[in-house]
Amino acid sequence: MKRHHDVVVIGGGIIGAAIAYYCSKSGINITVLEKNELASGTSSRCDGNILAIDKDPGFDSQMSLKSQELVHQLNEELDISFEYRNPGSILVCENEQELEAAQQWVDQQQAAGLDFCMLDREDLRNESRYFADDLYGGLECKTDSTVNPYMLTYSMFDGAVRQGADIYTKTEVKNVSKDATGSFVIETNQGTLTANQVVNAAGVWAPRIGEMLGVSIPIEPRKGQLIVASREQPVGLRKVMELGYLISKFGGERIVDPLTDQYGVALVFEPTESQNFLIGSSREFNGFDLKVNQEVTRCIAKRAMRFYPGMADMTVIRTYAGLRPWTEDHLPIISHVDEVPGFYVAAGHEGDGISLAAITGKVMEEMISGKETSIPMEPLRHDRFKERVTN
Repeated sequence: MKRHHDVVVIGGGIIGAAIAYYCSKSGINITVLEKNELASGTSSRCDGNILAIDKDPGFDSQMSLKSQELVHQLNEELDISFEYRNPGSILVCENEQELEAAQQWVDQQQAAGLDFCMLDREDLRNESRYFADDLYGGLECKTDSTVNPYMLTYSMFDGAVRQGADIYTKTEVKNVSKDATGSFVIETNQGTLTANQVVNAAGVWAPRIGEMLGVSIPIEPRKGQLIVASREQPVGLRKVMELGYLISKFGGERIVDPLTDQYGVALVFEPTESQNFLIGSSREFNGFDLKVNQEVTRCIAKRAMRFYPGMADMTVIRTYAGLRPWTEDHLPIISHVDEVPGFYVAAGHEGDGISLAAITGKVMEEMISGKETSIPMEPLRHDRFKERVTN
């Protein structure tokens, strides 16, 4: 390991990969430190969707569209395939009230310039004959795409290394401080190094890195579980969620049974390129616990069968849990930390790390280089939470 580095990124997940790729592409001397293996944290315990369908109209949606455009470009640029597909995605409604809410959501998204449209019952029947007969309809976002998150992470790291980046795995950061010259001193289990600038891309562990420099980073781990099922029947060709997923994500009230509400369970269905299905999902605050809760698994399976009754006969291959880096306003922190010059945070993407990785890497390169950013950065500032408490 070299003694001194220009820019050090802490975290070898998909966010760190995107930062390394775009920074190295622009000629920045970039180094990544990962305490385990690449993509061994949240990036390996999630689905692979690049979505605008579940984003608030306005800034959130526009940021997602920018990221979708960048991922489309990455599919042309990168040497390693990451199973990119662009089939669009849909949300389904199980009652009249949800259908009305879906129409409002579509109207807002269309006003913001996004490619959304409503679907009726006949549209759902054409989408999949396995849908429950009593669903009311839904909505579609045609720009949504899907990737293999493992492979996208590895592919961007491969591109970064080809462009001169240094990647160190099994390198755990024990402490970060500043010396008399203003350089960062990074102590790891593999030795000590210094850097001019540091980017904290440690996901749910970002607050621990922040504490080393006296910086509070308001991110909490929010657990989610998924089921992998065998594709014994051609249930569907693209991502499907229930409208209740949006309500669960943003903390609204749903008319569901107590366990579904307690665990924040809502339908997420995703066919993979390997011909299996990912079925989710759940949302709960439970610290850093990654154990699979079988009660939650049963609840997810029951919810999936509500929308796809034929799934009752399908074979479960495995179940797993991951941790989403949650923030109070559901937006990531992509920001310079003014009280510690040279220190940046790129974390807190909750369930949108795959969706927003590309745009995160791009704007981090732009900030470090002193360029105008591709999107407005004001809503993503680190100090926005401090101002909310003060006011």
